[in-house]
Amino acid sequence: MLTPTQARRQQNRPDSDRPRNRGVIILPNGFTLMSLFFGMFAIVAASRSEFDTAGLYIVFGGICDALDGRVARATGTGSRFGSELDSLVDAITFGLAPAMIMYFAVLNRNGWDWIFAFFFTACAVIRLARFNVEQAGRAKKYFHGLPSPAAGMTLATYYWFSQTPLYNQTVVGDLNWTTGLRGLMLLLSFLMISNVSYPAVPTVGFRKISEVLGTLVVIATFLGVLFLRKEFYFPALICYVLYGLAKTVIFGLLDRVPRGDSPVIDDDDDEEPLLLTAAGVVDTGIEARQRSHRRKRRRRPPGPGDSSHGGSGNFSPPSGPTGGQP
Repeated sequence: MLTPTQARRQQNRPDSDRPRNRGVIILPNGFTLMSLFFGMFAIVAASRSEFDTAGLYIVFGGICDALDGRVARATGTGSRFGSELDSLVDAITFGLAPAMIMYFAVLNRNGWDWIFAFFFTACAVIRLARFNVEQAGRAKKYFHGLPSPAAGMTLATYYWFSQTPLYNQTVVGDLNWTTGLRGLMLLLSFLMISNVSYPAVPTVGFRKISEVLGTLVVIATFLGVLFLRKEFYFPALICYVLYGLAKTVIFGLLDRVPRGDSPVIDDDDDEEPLLLTAAGVVDTGIEARQRSHRRKRRRRPPGPGDSSHGGSGNFSPPSGPTGGQP
């Protein structure tokens, strides 16, 4: 909901700008719906045993998911509607779709293995609901819990990795992946609803060591996607999953908190509702009306019974020494 100041600015905006702004508002939601399209297409492809194509669609969905938020922030068109729509779409594209890929490709369709798909999807939904309450609409360096796109793409890209020489011609292929993938689904499900901290997108730059490392990570990711797509994604995502888990365990043993990883909700933090309101996540219509009412009271001209100094009209000044007016 817009604040009174934002509403006045929108009313004073020239009419020629409004059609253009409506198109800009639709743009990030368009990327979100494209992510939904790829998620549904991945489920259809997996049902046809086209697991290679299904994994590719999940990756395309991840690209659209990364773009919608950045476009919304760049154009200043973030809203509560967009945040809720993004979470609903992520529940399908990175929750249900990867679980169905694993169900059709790995799990036993005749038994109770579908429970693993249900558990993974349920944890993805819980993780997205918690994200909307805790972290949506704020700048963040860390995610609390494994992000659902990372968890979903980890499962979706396993089939790619299983078709490479690195898997088939090394000791990696001799592992019991049938049982291991069930354990991986449970691990990813638990990490999504845990408090394990995972770094957000690395900052690119050369002024700090963290920025230099972030630049190297981005460059390595770009080169890996271009030249070693099938060999790169699954191992890289497994490393990301293990990195967050290991870092949290080590810092927990040292009784330390990673830099920038502050608590998400603090009962004593009075600015939290304002941050979420500015991001369009929390509806504070009552508070906005109360502030508007206070402003009107301050601007209200004195009534006929009001004194020039704001006193009550029924107030009589004290009498002088003779009992009359001074």
